[in-house]
Amino acid sequence: MTDQAPPLVTMLAELVGTLSVSSVTPDFDCSNRPLVELLAGWLESAGFRAEILPIPGHPDKFNLLGTLGSGPGGLVLSGHTDTVPFDAPLWSHDPLALTEADGRYYGLGIADMKSFFALALEAARGLSAKDLDRPLMILATADEESAMHGARALVAAGRPLGRHAVIGEPTGLRPVRMHKGVMGESVRLIGRSGHASDPSLGNNALEGMHQVLASVLAMREALQRDHHHPAFKVPHPTINLGHIHGGDNPNRICGECELHLDLRVLPGQDPADLRAELARRVAEVGDRRGLQWSVEPLFEAIPPAETPADADIVRACEALTGHAAEAVNFGTEAPFLNQLGMDTLVLGPGDIAQAHQPDEYLALDRIDPMLGILRSLIQRFCMSHPKAPD
Repeated sequence: MTDQAPPLVTMLAELVGTLSVSSVTPDFDCSNRPLVELLAGWLESAGFRAEILPIPGHPDKFNLLGTLGSGPGGLVLSGHTDTVPFDAPLWSHDPLALTEADGRYYGLGIADMKSFFALALEAARGLSAKDLDRPLMILATADEESAMHGARALVAAGRPLGRHAVIGEPTGLRPVRMHKGVMGESVRLIGRSGHASDPSLGNNALEGMHQVLASVLAMREALQRDHHHPAFKVPHPTINLGHIHGGDNPNRICGECELHLDLRVLPGQDPADLRAELARRVAEVGDRRGLQWSVEPLFEAIPPAETPADADIVRACEALTGHAAEAVNFGTEAPFLNQLGMDTLVLGPGDIAQAHQPDEYLALDRIDPMLGILRSLIQRFCMSHPKAPD
């Protein structure tokens, strides 16, 4: 096989330069097809079989699966193709151009997490299917930064991939085997407006929400008392009261009130159970006060993730990095890959502190260590014997 994948720096520059923002705001959202087609071309040039997978219900969004070798088991190197929106005037460098300065590469998505695709291809450079006893797969997903449509579509399709997976999210070269789940919930009460001079003319939704708030805070106390996971810096579930709005004028009885909550869920907890408990508490207030009520998700919950500490991929990455696997509070696609039967670890060269902000960067001294880790993982999970040097 003639290896025709571009040089590493060329791949990094083209990935950064290909716009692939995903957002729940349509004005910012764009298709990831140009990036997927770019990656597919590189994968095919490197000997991979590339499959562009449409996402049902989202005609401009695609997943990509590149496979080298065949058979059961193997290793999946996974990342998301999208970035968050950006404020170009706040950048010191062009966000859509790779810039080297101060021992860093700057560019939109360089840390979170486009560089991982280039590093995965670079780590596989020179390999062919005949070198592998088990397949090596490079997976690129859509919309991780907005609604995780890509990962959810993979689960819905139910197609088995590899046995072990690494997601290259920015973890500072430290392995992560668990994270909390993320829920966003809307609580709405509807009463009856009326003149403020006579409370009997209406049914005040804001007063009802006052009682809902007390019940939600009691729920939070119960969760903190009854659930504890020492691996997390914040070792219990959290509920944040993030937004409330009700009524329109001080001289009118409030006819409608809405509350938005953020819940961070520990591994082992089911978001559906928490939503049901929240709904039970809201219903108790609403029914008692004669208010209409609803509890609706602001977005489909990101489940918590936990890969066993004794999983082969966890032990391998701990040995290669010299760090014990950790727990983080941000969400990833790990729970979805775990649902597909993979033991999934999160490990990448960037830092989460550089993500989602102007002048996002990747330190140059992270590149060689990450390549060494990836090459070792490919050897460990895809090859019985290492390939001899050329």
